[in-house]
Amino acid sequence: MGLDAFAVACSSIPLLVSLLAVRVAYVLCRSGLPPSKPRAAALRCLIVLGSGGDTAEMMNIIAELQKDRFTPRYYVAALTADNMSLQKAQVYETSLIQGDRKKIIESARFMQIYRSREVGQSYITSITTTLLAVLHAMWLIIRIRPQVIFCNGPGTCIPLCASAFLLKVLGLGWSSIFYVESIARVKKLSLSGLLLYKLRLVDQFFVQWPQLQQKYPRAQYAGRLM
Repeated sequence: MGLDAFAVACSSIPLLVSLLAVRVAYVLCRSGLPPSKPRAAALRCLIVLGSGGDTAEMMNIIAELQKDRFTPRYYVAALTADNMSLQKAQVYETSLIQGDRKKIIESARFMQIYRSREVGQSYITSITTTLLAVLHAMWLIIRIRPQVIFCNGPGTCIPLCASAFLLKVLGLGWSSIFYVESIARVKKLSLSGLLLYKLRLVDQFFVQWPQLQQKYPRAQYAGRLM
């Protein structure tokens, strides 16, 4: 009986793999298209912050959003990054709603996530930290269930986007992922951008230089955002 059950389990593996491949193909074809159902009045928005120039660019993008449309906004930064990124986001959100801390808490949340790899960290030890970062990212995505994700380069966005893509494949949630490559990338994509582009994990991929759009035809030229 045990051998029969094992044989049945083995024979079902090709079917499961085929179903998974079909589901992945569906998600890839569906990504970037308008939603089949009307979107809710407010969209939970996950914003991935880097540091320095990346944060400045992202805050410029967020400043153009319709705040009542993209709410609540969840800002995420790497745990070991400088605290200036989240502080800038907090200052910005405070400027939108003066004097009412309750409204600020309702409209924006601030959190940190483990980094996959530190600068100079050995590749052997980075295996453990990468696994930890992926698990943390998956937990955040399941907890927040963002409907929109904005990112622009930090490596922190990779496990978050991968987790959101996995939830799409499993049918547990759907996030529209928007990636904006940094204006500092003139001739080639950043490593994060290249991975997201090659793996097709994002719905819309924007670049700020026309020569980048020519080199990566699936990208969209957004013009200068800074």
